Amino acid sequence: MQKVYTEQTLLGVTNVQNLLAASHIDAKIRNQFAAGGVGEIASIDAWPELWVDYPDVALAKKIISDYQSPNRGSDWLCLCGEKNGTAFASCWACGHDKPTLKSAKVDC
Repeated sequence: MQKVYTEQTLLGVTNVQNLLAASHIDAKIRNQFAAGGVGEIASIDAWPELWVDYPDVALAKKIISDYQSPNRGSDWLCLCGEKNGTAFASCWACGHDKPTLKSAKVDC
């Protein structure tokens, strides 16, 4: 196994673990309960870590890199005229699905 991600909060590490799970990558969290050791060890050494099996390392790092990219997507405009954030899978105003590469427009 190889460490692919670490950050200060367990919530952040768990979020990345869920992203990897969505791509069928089994990731294990280590140092989940190490915060109690701070003082005896450096605080950064107690941060939770995400580890994956060697065959999945490259794909896991790509997914994490895409997740950390500031340009993870862009806002999209529904044909009803409402601007939706990149995280929205459907228009919050009319409920139609976000256009995909297969469907270039949304009818409202």
